[in-house]
Amino acid sequence: MSVKTIGVLTSGGDAPGMNAAVRAVVRMGIYNGFKVLGIHKGYEGLLHGDIEEMKIRSVGDIIQRGGTILQTARSQEFTTEAGLQKALSMSKIFGIDALIVIGGDGSYRGARDFSHLGMNVIGIPGTIDNDIGCTEYTIGYDTAMNTVLDAIDKIRDTSYSHERCSVLEVMGRHAGWIALNCGIAGGAEAIVLPEKEFDIDKDIIFPIIEGRNRGKKHYLVIVAEGVGGAVEIAKCIEEKTDIITRATILGHIQRGGSPTLRDRVMGSRMGAYAVELLMAGKRNRIVGLQNGALVDIDIEEALSMKKSIDEELVNLSKILAL
Repeated sequence: MSVKTIGVLTSGGDAPGMNAAVRAVVRMGIYNGFKVLGIHKGYEGLLHGDIEEMKIRSVGDIIQRGGTILQTARSQEFTTEAGLQKALSMSKIFGIDALIVIGGDGSYRGARDFSHLGMNVIGIPGTIDNDIGCTEYTIGYDTAMNTVLDAIDKIRDTSYSHERCSVLEVMGRHAGWIALNCGIAGGAEAIVLPEKEFDIDKDIIFPIIEGRNRGKKHYLVIVAEGVGGAVEIAKCIEEKTDIITRATILGHIQRGGSPTLRDRVMGSRMGAYAVELLMAGKRNRIVGLQNGALVDIDIEEALSMKKSIDEELVNLSKILAL
């Protein structure tokens, strides 16, 4: 079946750079003769027909904005057979021939299930956690790390002034990429990752005491939210070292903000590439970045792929914390 009308939606957690991807889908689609429909509030909007035709100017002045102009929402109904059938019916009403989904693994699973009913789908990786196995990079990751690094620099200023230890909890439920990279860039004494078991005495208390004995005046511990317990870790550090320790949980501030150059460019490249895949007759693919080049992977294969933490970076973080 030839594709004439493309639907585009953002799903799951928002990420800076999603607007760049939406903009690229719309403009590349229109440039190549497609009708492009913007679906508001993710799969939930698809179920309820919250859909509008996008024009060239519909995506003007959005590339610098964080979040997603299409908004996003979680949809339990879409995960059911009845919900999928309802979405397919609504797609037929609006004449949607293919759906471009910008989101993470959960969004891809919904797209995969939808493809089983005959819908043509293309996935674009958009999540700050960088936890999608088939790609080296996900839209929003760079901006989130720079947001965290800015917070680290500011927290370090006050930690130095008061000779304190700061425990900073960053996002990453199942993946410690933000914690690891920001820990290295921010000069952390200890980094706690979901992928690695840790012993608080060996991996946190001991490095802090060693640092104090070498003359350090302030300390930083980065904890991924998948490990959690920043407040408890801070309390333990203070009890065992007598160093005044404060916990800071950054939370959703990491998802917001104007996207960095990298996220704007990657969002633009991936959005345009998704349209090119449809033009080439490809269906049910996930866009990814591998060895610096854009690639497309079968959606079933993509969902089976896992990403492991970079052991070289983990070892480097320990050496540089000395």
